[in-house]
Amino acid sequence: MSTVKKNNKKNYGAKPAPKGRSGARMNQGAKQQKPKAVPAKTVKPKKEKPAFNRDKKKDNAGVHNQIIQWYPGHMTKTKRRMEKDLKLVDAVAEIIDARIPISSRNPDIARLTAGKPRIVLLNKCDMADKRATARWVEALSSENVRAIPVDCKSGRGVDRFVPVLTEMLAGRIESYKAKGMVNPSMRVMIVGIPNVGKSTFINRISKKTKAVSADRPGVTRGNQWFTVSKGFEMLDTPGVLWPKFDDQTVGERLAFTGAIKSDVMDTELLAVRLLDLLKDLATPEFIERYQLTEDDLQLESYALLALIAKHRGMLVSGGEPDTERAAYTVLDEFRAAKLGKLTLEMP
Repeated sequence: MSTVKKNNKKNYGAKPAPKGRSGARMNQGAKQQKPKAVPAKTVKPKKEKPAFNRDKKKDNAGVHNQIIQWYPGHMTKTKRRMEKDLKLVDAVAEIIDARIPISSRNPDIARLTAGKPRIVLLNKCDMADKRATARWVEALSSENVRAIPVDCKSGRGVDRFVPVLTEMLAGRIESYKAKGMVNPSMRVMIVGIPNVGKSTFINRISKKTKAVSADRPGVTRGNQWFTVSKGFEMLDTPGVLWPKFDDQTVGERLAFTGAIKSDVMDTELLAVRLLDLLKDLATPEFIERYQLTEDDLQLESYALLALIAKHRGMLVSGGEPDTERAAYTVLDEFRAAKLGKLTLEMP
């Protein structure tokens, strides 16, 4: 009885044997076929790269577009803490990216810090167009804000910070002294969006590695006090973005420079949008680096990305251009200023 059950279990569900084959041969074939059917069900088909479906990502005008939003929860806490700590400081120093002076300025910061003396540091000026930076210094001065071009990594312009700040707060320092305070200490809050260089600036001006810095957004998470020089203290705050980008161009340009994490967007589409700008600017460095001709600059930007992949030998099986790898390369080389000293926004 047990033997019958065993045989029934063994033969259960087996397909009828074709003519000319024995039952034993049929059972052997069933055994061989069963393992092959399992992988076919579990292996997922490889998805196409997003860029190949790029037509679905165009707006009505045929322009490549994507919605970018990135607002980690800790930024809400940072904003509230900033409002509270403003009562403790005498001035506010805002650090922005000289390549995108509009997109890298959080509109909430201007509102929160209204009434406090402000100084704006145009960081990464070595990567921006020098003439454009000079125009921005002039434009910001008209807003009754002192502006200084700096490069926090090399230290360029950083030594001007304390003298300018001392001049700005001269009246307040004298007021404190009149009240009997000897060598009063001025406190300054450092603010800005993520990955704009706040911690690097503090480390440079304090001449010590005190603040944690990295080439990615969201590293600083808590407020920290640092002594800059005699009579000056600085409060380092985490980078804070605003909850919604009303203009998606702002989100894109923040992504170009790395102020927004790369894993929240379509990298190929982002590179295509950057190429839209680079084609118009057509710097000698951009043209030479990717071996482009005048005709190449007339190509649609995705086709240009594919061409860059071919020029760099970035190919996948079948000789197709690896546009994803090329997209990362274009973005990385823009962020490293290898495509020229570029300013994407003018006053």
